[in-house]
This record gives sequence, structure tokens and C-alpha cells, in this order.
Amino acid sequence: MDRPATANPVTAREIILEIVRNMREGLEPLHYSTLAPAVYHVYIHPSDMDRLRGIAPRIVEEARRALDAEMAELNRASLAEKLKLSRRSEPPISAPEGGWQITILENTDDDAEPGDIEIHSELALPAKPEFGAGSMTKRIATRRLGGGTQTAAAPVYEKAAPEANVPAAPDTSAQPALATIEYEDNGGRKTYRMTKDEIVAGRGGRDYWTDLKLDTFPDVSREHFRLRRDAATGKFFLKDLSRLGTTIDGEKAPSSVEYVDGEKRDRNLEAAVPERARIGLADVLFLEFRSASNG
Repeated sequence: MDRPATANPVTAREIILEIVRNMREGLEPLHYSTLAPAVYHVYIHPSDMDRLRGIAPRIVEEARRALDAEMAELNRASLAEKLKLSRRSEPPISAPEGGWQITILENTDDDAEPGDIEIHSELALPAKPEFGAGSMTKRIATRRLGGGTQTAAAPVYEKAAPEANVPAAPDTSAQPALATIEYEDNGGRKTYRMTKDEIVAGRGGRDYWTDLKLDTFPDVSREHFRLRRDAATGKFFLKDLSRLGTTIDGEKAPSSVEYVDGEKRDRNLEAAVPERARIGLADVLFLEFRSASNG
């Protein structure tokens, strides 16, 4: 069912309450303590951001106070526990060593609406070598859509399950690679082998096909860029389709997207990609590209 065209704008109080709820849903019990998410990336519609930008520091300050209060309330022992008539069902919650880290950002997804709140929170303990590189151990994503709420929890180092009704990608391991792309997203360090002349890279989604699907923040668009190899010359070209931009070796690629009367149009603009290049997506994720002709 389509949502109303005019959704209610989000309020500062709703943002704070959603952050607190996200903390509750992201608790990770250990044996002697319970960990709470330490890092919160809050994404709201650009119109909501424009309206609340001036008080964003105050929202962050009060959200931290609300998290402290909620943690104290959850840790408060009941009368029966104080009299030792019952045992605590979970160990007490420990405050993050570095404090609560909260940022409020614009949601650049095309399907974002005023009133939406999307929160990505992370447990942020240093990882031990035997568990692999990286620092996050679990990620919680919550999204409020017109009053409803969606929640998803996933260990960062697990490979995401394939989406329903999407055919499995063909095995290309035996095909010669035209190029390789190395990167590190929330799923760890990865290498992608480009085996066809054109690919789409981005976060993907139900209505967005991607060859190179990236598990990262919503700053990266669902369909962020297209990478094309010219079969005649072997040279590569990049088309930027994102909201927050793409860079090639630090230089901003021209945007191929324009909006006319609210409609998204492709201007078909491309930028040449050297045989070795560092491709930046919204300044939050970087890909190391290497053409096969470069060795």
C-alpha cells in the first residue's frame, strides 16, 4: 500500500525516543555484564534535517541524557532482588567506555519520507585477532515508517542471507577477471572480481539490482555507480548515480543524475577510470580498483 504523500514531520522528541528504543533492542548480554550499543547514526529526511539542524546539538545532548537514564532504570534492582528473594535475569548494563556517540544525518534514499527515522547502531569493542579485523561485533538497524517500526539485528562478520525471490548469482570463479575491486564494508575485508563489461555497485535493495552489493551506511546510495568496460579499448568508465557523490583518486566524478519536476533522469555522463584507482563513495567507503591489464 502506498504511503500518504504528506507524512507528518519528525519531532526532536521522537528522535530521542527512537534512539533509546534502539539501545534497548540492541543490548548484548555477556556473563557478568550486558553491552549496549555505543555508536548511533540517525538518518532523517532532508526537510526534517533542515528544520532541526539548528537544534541538532541539543538533540544529541538530551539523547545522551535519556540513554543514561534508561540504562539506570534498566539496572535498577527490583525490591525482590534487593531482598535476595529472586535473581536478576540478565547481568547489569555497562556504559560504553567512550560514551554515547550520536550523529544526525540526512537520509538520501529516494524512498525516504518526512517523518521517517532510520537508526544504525553498533557495539564498538576492539576485536580480538582471532575474531578477524574490525571493531564492531553487532549492528542494530531500526526504521520508523509512518508510525510503524522495522528492526533488524545482524553480526557484522556474518555474510548476509540472499534476498527472497532473487536467483542466486552465477559462479564466476572460473571466469577471467576483467578487474578486481578490494574494499572493506560492515561484513569485513572483501575482493570482488569483475567478470562482465558493466556492473552496478551500491547498497542494493528490493527494487535495486546490484552486482557489487555493499553493506554500509545509507550515505551510500542503493544504486551508487555503474562501472563500464569498453570492450574495444579495454578502458573503464564510471557513471555516478548517487546523491552524495563518487570520487576517483580524490577527484569528484560528474553526477549523471538530475531531477526535473521531481523526476529522476540519467544525463549519461561518465568519467574515465585509470587502470589503478581509489574510488570513494560518499566519503564513507573506499574501493581499490585494479584493471586486469595492470597486472
